[in-house]
Amino acid sequence: MKRGTIILIVVVGIILMLFFWVRGSYNSFVAKDEMVKREWANVQSQYQRRLDLIPNLQAIVEGAADFERGTLTDVVEARAKASSVNINAENLTPENIQKFQQAQSQFSGALSRLLVTVEQYPQLSATQSFRDFQVELAGTENRINRARDLFNESVRDYNSSIRMFPGNIFAGMFGFHPKGSFEADPGAEKAPKIDFRKDKQE
Repeated sequence: MKRGTIILIVVVGIILMLFFWVRGSYNSFVAKDEMVKREWANVQSQYQRRLDLIPNLQAIVEGAADFERGTLTDVVEARAKASSVNINAENLTPENIQKFQQAQSQFSGALSRLLVTVEQYPQLSATQSFRDFQVELAGTENRINRARDLFNESVRDYNSSIRMFPGNIFAGMFGFHPKGSFEADPGAEKAPKIDFRKDKQE
């Protein structure tokens, strides 16, 4: 076999190896990117489930004539703000995830304050409708936490694949960039202190 033919075969073999290597890397990035998008859709679905519970809560507490309207108004306004922050799965940057998380955290805070206030109205908190709401909310919060955990896992896997060698050589070239994930809210490591006796005295 001629030397030129051998060189040609070697060159073609190297090109084919590079092609399959690059194709494998690209397909891996795509698969992991699609997994992140799927988990993001699940996160949004669970947060939407929580937002959808609020009209029921609103109907329950509005039935109490002497209930403090301010706390309910805060929840309704926070819900509107949280529902207005929509992040496209193609744009899951750390900054956008943080905006989404902040809006949801504000809603969570307003909802928590309302639930504490409701506890000061035994005739309201003892109703079957409110107890059903609490059960539904607790289940929804568990689903949200699970969805966030799965999303973070998929983002971690995706980000690792585009940052580690040799994937990092092609990731930027193909338009794959790091995605943001959920972080603990500031102060989440500290358990809130609620003194119902003090609240009732006030």
